[in-house]
Amino acid sequence: MFDLSNREFWTVVHGLVLGTVFLLLFGGGLAGLWSLQPGYLTTAGVRERMRRMYVGMWAMAVTAWATVITGTWIVYPWYRAELSVVGDDDFAGCAGAILPGDTCSPRDFLKSNASGDTASWHNFGMEWKEHIAWAAPFLITAVAFIVAYYGPRIVRRPWLRTATIVMLVGGFAAAVIGGLYGAFLNKIAPIS
Repeated sequence: MFDLSNREFWTVVHGLVLGTVFLLLFGGGLAGLWSLQPGYLTTAGVRERMRRMYVGMWAMAVTAWATVITGTWIVYPWYRAELSVVGDDDFAGCAGAILPGDTCSPRDFLKSNASGDTASWHNFGMEWKEHIAWAAPFLITAVAFIVAYYGPRIVRRPWLRTATIVMLVGGFAAAVIGGLYGAFLNKIAPIS
């Protein structure tokens, strides 16, 4: 039914599947943290909400780690493979290429400017993507730890709830920046 190569499969798992799960968990986590305010919930409501928060935050942390690990150690090596070195010409395999292929890796394709001015996509976009994305799992794991450690006490500590929301949004922003650059880079120089 689906005709995906191994590389396309892992790109879909990394970006689309794990990214979508992360996005859904973030929405629930943000709404849950936001609603942990005195006067909004009964004691029974806080208990019920916290069970969902524990599971949801740790699921989000696991998803963030799975996303960066699959991106760094499965998808990214295909991006940066050096395939086109011939003699002194680093990008000989990319000459006249419309898309990356067997003799031109996505990284070399971008750096060679074979289809226009694409070197900046590697120099800025990929450098940002590969570094900023790692902030997401660290921040989200910190949020999951705070929720697990403080639990219902977050309700009585508005400063802690606010700090936790800021970390959650920061982790989400890092994931969004990495995800957007990844989507744009895969559109220009697909890993297939």
